[in-house]
Amino acid sequence: MPSRPLRLPLFAAALTAVVAVLLAGCGGAGELRSSGPTATATGPVQLWPGLAPVTSPPYDYGETNTAPIPGIDVPPSGVRDLDPVAVIRAESRAHPELYTGPDGVFRSTLAQLKQCDKKPEVCPVLSPYYRDLTGDGLEELIVGIKLPEQLTAVRVYRPQARSDDLTRIMSTADQLVRVQLAGRDIVLRSVSAGIPGYEYRTAWSWDARNGAMLPTRDEIVRVEATGDEPAPGATGSAAEPR
Repeated sequence: MPSRPLRLPLFAAALTAVVAVLLAGCGGAGELRSSGPTATATGPVQLWPGLAPVTSPPYDYGETNTAPIPGIDVPPSGVRDLDPVAVIRAESRAHPELYTGPDGVFRSTLAQLKQCDKKPEVCPVLSPYYRDLTGDGLEELIVGIKLPEQLTAVRVYRPQARSDDLTRIMSTADQLVRVQLAGRDIVLRSVSAGIPGYEYRTAWSWDARNGAMLPTRDEIVRVEATGDEPAPGATGSAAEPR
């Protein structure tokens, strides 16, 4: 094919001219400039693919432990008309033998619960908050409990759509410096004991499959101290959610 050698030089010359024009147009001030070579995209690489499958988890932290609250009926108006102290008392009565874990509270906290009516200043139950965390149109009851050792328990109670029953769908405790609502998530912020200047942030989200709030995101974040926010590692009682 004699015509092929003639067309290639013509095409190369034309391409060189086009590139020269483009480069000339990009050289002026404010024009497009090269940002350098682009890093090669790489996918995740599996390490140690021969690891044996785990048949059972070594620890159970109780993230999916839910429990009905006996003796508490949710009124038609919703959880805003419930007494959070009565809810915590009912839950404690249902598990009198437990003082730790998702169902229990400390003995000293139980003693304080008995004084909430006469001495509100010593009551360990914090002001309640309300938010539709499950997306079913009904608000959940969010309760904080001050515990010994600078711990704060956070519990969430869900009203059932077709009955007046109340179910606990979240229970955890930690040395919290902030508790925040972000959309339908509850974000717990706690101090980092081993990394000064950092804090742990855990977002709990509703999981319909398990019917519980689960810790879906966990991260360690560097935090700069401000005037209205304690520095990570500082002592003191936990702040209420905003």
